[in-house]
Order: sequence, then C-alpha cells, then structure tokens
Amino acid sequence: MKKIAKLHYITQAIAGKNHSEAAAGACAAGVDWVQLRVKNASYNLWKEEALRTQEICRHYGATFIINDNVALAAEVGADGVHLGKTDMAPAAARKLMGTAKIIGGTANTFEDIQRLIAAEVDYIGLGPFRFTSTKENLSPILGLNGYEQLLQQCTLSGITTPVVAIGGITPTDIAPLLQVGIHGIAVSSGINMAQDKKQAVSQLTDELYQYQTK
Repeated sequence: MKKIAKLHYITQAIAGKNHSEAAAGACAAGVDWVQLRVKNASYNLWKEEALRTQEICRHYGATFIINDNVALAAEVGADGVHLGKTDMAPAAARKLMGTAKIIGGTANTFEDIQRLIAAEVDYIGLGPFRFTSTKENLSPILGLNGYEQLLQQCTLSGITTPVVAIGGITPTDIAPLLQVGIHGIAVSSGINMAQDKKQAVSQLTDELYQYQTK
C-alpha cells in the first residue's frame, strides 16, 4: 500500500502569491504532501505552476499531487493526481499515470466511496466537513455525524482505504474526526491564511499524531 500522509496541504493563490509560492511557504513550515489545485487557468500557466511546485516539493521531500488534470500530472511526472467527482474516471487515470502513482478521489456519499473503492484508488477525500469558500459547487455538508455514519459503513463493508476529511477543518476538529476513523485531513485556508504557517502546521500535526502513531 502506498504511503498516504495524514496532513494534505492544498494550494491557493492568495495575497499576491501564486500557487508555487504558497507551496514553498507551506513546505518550509513542515508539510510533506502538496496538492496543486489550480482553477480557471490556461494549460501553459498551469504547467508553469506545476513545474515550479514540483521543484519545491522535491527540494523538501514532499509528495506532489495535481488536482484534476491527469494529462498534466502524467506529463510532468507528478507523484499522483486527485480526481473530483466530475473529473476523469480513476481507471482511465490509472492507465495514463501507471500503477506506481497515487490516485485519490473525492466522495460525499457511501455510493461515491464504493465507486472509488471499485476503481482501486489509493485514498479518498471525503467531505465537506463544514462550509468552505475555497471549494466551488460544494457538496452537502457532512459534519461529524455524517463522517461517523459513512466510516461505520466502511468498516462493516471491510473498506480499509485511507479516508481524508476536508472542508473548513480546524485543529479542534481533529480529535473527534480521528475517533470516528478518519486517516487524516486536507487543509487549505487554515495554512494559507495563517500569519505563522509553521505554528499552524505544527498545531495540526501535533493533533493528528497525538491520537495515532506514525
């Protein structure tokens, strides 16, 4: 099984910084998994950001994932790709990316989870936990009860694929999420908007690893 980080960092272009600059700040603060999420940009601009972000990830030893764009991920040799519900099917992405690469997929329902499991994804991004302005076309909010119900269904079905929670998650949310069976969390604004990114990353990782061993 491929190693899936407990803290997934997702890029944003904010405060005069592009995605690669944001990734550099997050990696310097201690993240070891970067998902490049570029929206509404040309392929060439996306590729420039991907190559810069990939170089940063290699420097820091971080896993480099591209959101949505399987062709670009394959072209630049990213470590993997994360697929939204309306993106390329995981099986098709696997053919392009190869068996060694990481493929993750987005889920909101147990039916979504079953579909992704059948496609043999390496991890599932399940959400949203609560409302978040960083995601367009937001799926229904799950909340803690929603996660608990879905993860109970996973357990009863023998599903062991890592599930990563996403959507406005703060450090105080981590303990209860771990207790219902989440593998880890994905965070964007919680790191990108932090004045002290190192402290923000440290607080998140402390919470993640306080309740689970590495």
